[in-house]
Amino acid sequence: MSGAKPFYVTTPIYYVNDKPHIGHAYTTLACDVLARFKRLDGFDVKFLTGTDEHGQKVEKSAEVAGLSPQALADANSANFRELTKVLGCSNDDFIRTTEPRHIAACQALWNELLKRGEIYLGHYEGWYSVRDEAFYNEDELKAGPDGQKLAPTGAPVEWVKEPSYFFRLSAWGERLLAYYDREPDSIGPQSRRNEVMSFVKGGLNDLSVSRTSFSWGIPVPGDESHVMYVWLDALTNYITAVGYPDTTGEYAKYWPADLHMVGKDIVRFHSVYWPAFLMAAGLEPPKRVFAHGWWTNEGQKISKSIGNVIDPLSLIERYGLDQVRYFLLREVPFGNDGDFSHRAMINRMNSELANDYGNLAQRVLSMVGKNCGAQVPQHGEFTAEDRELLDAAAALIGKQRDAMDRQLFHEALEALWVVIRAANGYVDRQAPWALKKTNPERMATVLWVLAETVRHLAMLTQPFMPTSSARLLDQLAVPEDQRDFRHIGSHFALKPGTPLPTPQGVFPRLVEEGAV
Repeated sequence: MSGAKPFYVTTPIYYVNDKPHIGHAYTTLACDVLARFKRLDGFDVKFLTGTDEHGQKVEKSAEVAGLSPQALADANSANFRELTKVLGCSNDDFIRTTEPRHIAACQALWNELLKRGEIYLGHYEGWYSVRDEAFYNEDELKAGPDGQKLAPTGAPVEWVKEPSYFFRLSAWGERLLAYYDREPDSIGPQSRRNEVMSFVKGGLNDLSVSRTSFSWGIPVPGDESHVMYVWLDALTNYITAVGYPDTTGEYAKYWPADLHMVGKDIVRFHSVYWPAFLMAAGLEPPKRVFAHGWWTNEGQKISKSIGNVIDPLSLIERYGLDQVRYFLLREVPFGNDGDFSHRAMINRMNSELANDYGNLAQRVLSMVGKNCGAQVPQHGEFTAEDRELLDAAAALIGKQRDAMDRQLFHEALEALWVVIRAANGYVDRQAPWALKKTNPERMATVLWVLAETVRHLAMLTQPFMPTSSARLLDQLAVPEDQRDFRHIGSHFALKPGTPLPTPQGVFPRLVEEGAV
């Protein structure tokens, strides 16, 4: 794809001390939709995901499981790799922080920071949460029910005192604020940007970036009694995957990343520590970090102790992959918290996928098959109402681009559904079944307008529901090399006389026992 504009999108790398859940699926799906959209829109995309495999939490989980840390990492990393396959993800790379390429990149970054005087040896004394892999100041802690100190996340903390290398984060406050001002879109949504800026304005302390109390990590070059702080290790994956420390080739093409997609709980690491590490090493910070919200389950916080963890694999088995992909990005404004319920899932599937979109495509294609010799119909002159629907379909691509660039997946889908609802209204008003008797030529024009509208819809739903959209495009006999966004608009409209296959329903209604 020579000459195509590069686009680099990443998920956070997922921690291997547990198995994948709906939150992991949500982030990965959002990145996949964006990567697919950009590829269809002519970009040279690199889409990265992977697993974060070092740190005290992994070491402790492995001990409990009676495994070596590497064996635990191997088993759980394989689960995350399998999840990307089950989700139908189009990632170009899957990185593991135990890979030699990553160890080399981390040690190169460390040496660069050391050479520039950004790291120094001291000792750390303070509150540390193993669960969060994060240090906290006294004023950030809260009291637990038994009076014990807890992190802001509710995780237990322990007092740690040990030799440590420090990164001079305190020197980067003003430069970070200047970066945020210079790049107003560098953090999204706005609420997270405000939160990060407030944190930086409150003053930054130097950051402990090595540990000696455990050994499961990347050795500090030149002082192997220390291992690197897991966040310095983990964040570096984004440049490892584009070839760092070699800054030619993929690094030169794709860095800085266009988007790091993260959950809201790790926005500080990505928007404060990461740009500071990079700038301190003379590297460019990412263009944008977007932090999405969390899911609850039927109004309850998801937790293993309650036993209400949502397994994405069982959801897909129950409802279908495209249906799950659609629901997760449709149900709540991306960036907000959302509540999962089976009732909401079934309602979206039946009302929007089966009734709105599926019914539109099925009745249009069935009428074409029955009344137009199973061929794309001939059309005559267009009325104002015909043009209004065709123009609305052709204008969708601009709305999609804008929503996608802001990670507003729900807005992108709503724009599509505005046209789907308009097309269903047009069918009802034009009544092609009645025109068959009174004005067959007009019937053919109406059905062509509808089929061409469905072509646009099927092309633009490809990032969200790739399999279902491909089936619709097959039923419209759209060649596979004419399904990218260059082929949107009237120049590539359906050709009258093209033979069409027998139509098949794409979005079945779901009827469950006890459902109303």
